[in-house]
Amino acid sequence: MKERTEEKGVPADIPPLVDTHCHLEMARFDKDRDAVIERAREAGLAAMITVGSDPESNRKALALALAHEGVYAAVGIHPHDAQLFTPALREELRAWLGREKVVAVGETGLDYHYEHSPREVQREVFRAHLALAREAGLPAVIHSREATQDTVGILREAGVTKGVLHCFSGDRELLRTAAALGLYVSVAGPVTFPRAHELREAVKTIPDEYLLLETDAPYLAPVPRRGKRNEPAYVLHTAREVAALREVSLEDVARMTTLNAGKLFGVAAVPTEGAIVYKIRRSLYLNITNRCTNRCSFCVRFHSDFVKGHNLRLRREPALEELQAAIGDPAGYAEVVFCGYGEPLMRLDLVRELARWVKGRGGRVRINTNGHGNLIHGRNILPELRGLVDEVSVSLDAPDENTYRELCHPVFGGAFAGVLDFIREAKKHIPVVRATVVEAPGVDVRKCKELAAELGIPLKVRSLHEVG
Repeated sequence: MKERTEEKGVPADIPPLVDTHCHLEMARFDKDRDAVIERAREAGLAAMITVGSDPESNRKALALALAHEGVYAAVGIHPHDAQLFTPALREELRAWLGREKVVAVGETGLDYHYEHSPREVQREVFRAHLALAREAGLPAVIHSREATQDTVGILREAGVTKGVLHCFSGDRELLRTAAALGLYVSVAGPVTFPRAHELREAVKTIPDEYLLLETDAPYLAPVPRRGKRNEPAYVLHTAREVAALREVSLEDVARMTTLNAGKLFGVAAVPTEGAIVYKIRRSLYLNITNRCTNRCSFCVRFHSDFVKGHNLRLRREPALEELQAAIGDPAGYAEVVFCGYGEPLMRLDLVRELARWVKGRGGRVRINTNGHGNLIHGRNILPELRGLVDEVSVSLDAPDENTYRELCHPVFGGAFAGVLDFIREAKKHIPVVRATVVEAPGVDVRKCKELAAELGIPLKVRSLHEVG
């Protein structure tokens, strides 16, 4: 990839981005289309999906995809043109869906704002597109404007589980439906508009594993390009704003959204090997085991291999030397965190040795734990961590034993009492002790806060998609 342009100011170590929805086939790009595509590449985009909306634009989108590396096509009939949909056009679409570099069906859906096509026609054509998508095994690119109730009804009726809500507007009902159906949600330039309060708040809650980015170019240019013709390179501005709203780094957003584009559309690589170290924000996390003494109903590892775009599913547990090599200079990070897809204190000997090594090189050490360390080893292990660990973050996740057992399914009897004892003992040996609770169904956050106050430690409330 060429050196990145200043659309700039993107560090070279930021993962590539994907614009999952643009309209490069439109006439507004006729004078400089090749330059637009080149600027996108220079800005670090790995791929662009140009989305057709009528028979002519579908043909142009497919031709562009075949002519340019990193450009892919989606083909369909926009709800504005639903009245053009005929049996013959259905067969033409079916043929296009088998072509190389066609990665999705759409744009399809409902638009009740302009009603360029009658509503009933839009609904029937939407259903037909969803049927074609299922038949072809491709995702559907879904447009919904002032039509939430009917969009939701048709999606549920069709049983769609592979698709994306394009140019998400912040509609909470539509977001809940997307979450229930496992649909992706794509965010465009309006998230950068200061007055888009509903959208900006909703973007904070989209699960990591379903978040995508787009430009919808040539429309909806983000701040600071608002009012100008949009183009794929400007997806960087949207990515920065999403990162700020979600309190993560641009690197995190690029990694997550490009992974998701790869999983949904096949336009980017999907890591198959589990990472033993992984960076989030300015912290380096250590994935030393996938074993755990809890089976929490809300744990991400039971429905995904990925956290913040990192594959954490290990085939084997890493050795001390491998971890040291992967960490490099621990002082280069805000902290080194034992976390991953398991309970790190199951490997106590390794934790001690590696923590000593990190501390000896100027690093700061945190352990994220379920608080079962003493139960696992049958003794009080906290004195053994004194001087090696700067902070312990304990997953509380319930205000009482019964709730803890129902939500976390521990292998130990009396596990919740063990967690509380671990916290009390940790306060004697570790400089900073915190508790966390996941804001999940069945978790009484208020009671957990009261319990944390009784224990004399701060409590952090995490959303389901938050890590750290």
